[in-house]
Amino acid sequence: MNQLRRYIRNLDWSILIILVGLAIFSYLGISGSGRPFFANRQMLFYGAGLVVILITLLIDYRWIRQLSPLFYLIGNLSILSLILWGTLHANTLSWFQLGPILIQPAEFMKLFVILIVAHWSAKQKEKQVELRAFYQLWPFFLLFAIPFVLIVKQSDLGNAVVLVGIFLSMMVITGIRLRHFLYLGGAAAFGTGILTFLYFFQNELFFKIIKEYQWERITEFLSPEKDIQGSSYQLTRSLIAIGSGTLQGKGLSSETLSKSNWIPVSQSDFIFSVIGETFGFIGSAILLFLFFLLIYRMIRIAMDAEDPFGCYVISGIIGMFVFQIFENVGMSIGIMPITGITLPFISYGGSSLLTNMLAVAIVLNIGMRSKKLSF
Repeated sequence: MNQLRRYIRNLDWSILIILVGLAIFSYLGISGSGRPFFANRQMLFYGAGLVVILITLLIDYRWIRQLSPLFYLIGNLSILSLILWGTLHANTLSWFQLGPILIQPAEFMKLFVILIVAHWSAKQKEKQVELRAFYQLWPFFLLFAIPFVLIVKQSDLGNAVVLVGIFLSMMVITGIRLRHFLYLGGAAAFGTGILTFLYFFQNELFFKIIKEYQWERITEFLSPEKDIQGSSYQLTRSLIAIGSGTLQGKGLSSETLSKSNWIPVSQSDFIFSVIGETFGFIGSAILLFLFFLLIYRMIRIAMDAEDPFGCYVISGIIGMFVFQIFENVGMSIGIMPITGITLPFISYGGSSLLTNMLAVAIVLNIGMRSKKLSF
């Protein structure tokens, strides 16, 4: 009983308060897109996420570490089964359909990758293995490469790109040497050179590797003004909507561009455009400040973590959230290419929200079990 009280006392309640604020923004943002049904359903997902948090807090995170290889295996097999036997949904093989419910394994796979890589990295730390040679990192690369290839095979560019962000953040925190980054940079430059050669001299082969719609997103990011009515219409409409919100926004009761379906997929991919139009610069700034507070509290917990595994897990989760926030907001305002990356805790989607809530639960779990009893 005393231990339970200590855990409750050590729980970072500020993160739970921040989640309440993000839930309010999610409900208002999805409602502002003219989809009240989705907004109500999102609250059901939040309720399920709260249950996930409560259950996860009851389990020592060290048990989660021991189960990380099993989670990783199940995640990869789930994605592989979709590639082999799944049906297309929105031009991808990303979802299991259970009646009215769609489950996207790639969302959960991001967290499973963080857990297994943190487990491997912590094991090297505990054995006092110094990763001096590049070849010693092959398990690190392989653990990322397998799900990355499978997710790309699903045509899910968004989650594949998020894996790259997680990969880079965990490379930094696990203390991988600078020259190893240079090796990877050289390999990336070499690959870019090959793709450039194929684009100019083997165009058909190039578009077998890079889908045409993916290439259009890159070109529209580089020159959005060239095709405002064509491939750049998503970015153009997003910018107009955000700009029309000015300082204070138009409010939920007003007729907005978002409610008229003028902004594509405004309840998920372009939810930040809805918030910018509805609540203006002030509302958008408050939302970004909540994200800042969430990341700050996670950094504090990572700094207090007693073991390398806990620190590595939180660092990977921070990398995942920061990358998704930067990419989603950036693509809405034209400073990043458009991808199918959702805004964490705000965009509509059960799989995405439950993954994020589970990630927060693991962070809270590590935090409340890392602080020693004071006398």
